[in-house]
Amino acid sequence: MSSVQNQNLKASLNEREGFQVWWRLLRPHTLTAAFVPVFVGTMLAAMEQSINFWLFAAMLLASILIQAATNMFNEYYDYKRGLDNENSVGIGGTIVRDGINPKTVLSLAYLFFILAGLLGVYICASSSWWIAVIGLISMLFGYLYTGGPLPIAYTPFGEITAGFFMGTIIIGISYFIQTLSITAEVIIVSVPVAIFVGTILLANNIRDRVGDAENGRKTLAILFGHKGSIVFIGSLFLVAFIWTGVLIILGTLPLWSSITFFSVIKATKAIQGFIGKTQPLEMMPAMKATAQTNTIYGFLLGLSLLLHLNFPLS
Repeated sequence: MSSVQNQNLKASLNEREGFQVWWRLLRPHTLTAAFVPVFVGTMLAAMEQSINFWLFAAMLLASILIQAATNMFNEYYDYKRGLDNENSVGIGGTIVRDGINPKTVLSLAYLFFILAGLLGVYICASSSWWIAVIGLISMLFGYLYTGGPLPIAYTPFGEITAGFFMGTIIIGISYFIQTLSITAEVIIVSVPVAIFVGTILLANNIRDRVGDAENGRKTLAILFGHKGSIVFIGSLFLVAFIWTGVLIILGTLPLWSSITFFSVIKATKAIQGFIGKTQPLEMMPAMKATAQTNTIYGFLLGLSLLLHLNFPLS
């Protein structure tokens, strides 16, 4: 790829130099997937008792560090396997377009894992050392998502793995470290969040479907095809919103949680953004709208619990 072509692509993706290079490496649009479950799990705990702010802050930072490290492992191993090149969109591009040493990216990923582990020690000492076991398993799967002999991201199980660990597990841990207990209601409430986290990965795979297929991946987007994947992601959105509505009707979630349905607007925009698009660059707005759907839904869900705590409607 010529220098001129590289600069043209960087301009199309609005990629800047300097600090922006390292910021892109974190893939900031994915970091909300780390914030949302911690916020929701902590607000669920706040419904029952006062919360420890420092535990919340430590859990939030650890979750963000693990997500960022996972993104870096993704950047490194996709490059090493030849899946990412100068034309790839939706990646940090720090290796293939900005010339950052791959070993630097890998070292940063390990550093972020170590920092998350140190925060984990504080969390465990303040709650339960069983959290260490769950945390280590989560970090292992974060590495295996694109690392190891058979990366999870290259199989049809990427979305369910991401949704489970970045949705249900983190919500459960965030709740547990505050209350030292776990309930069926917490797990049930986590389901829509887990679904929305999974759709972020699905949107990413829809965009990269053609290139991934050429490189031997077997993602759900490849198995379903473009049109089938759009129907599938729309169905996941629908299930998540129906699930939320049922929980409100049953009283598991407060009436305030009805505000989460404002995120339907972004979900609709995401689906429409994929229809009729064939090029990865064309589908970037749809992928971003999918991530924004997760952010808006999760923030409004957590906010609804806080509002119910202070201004109960019933």
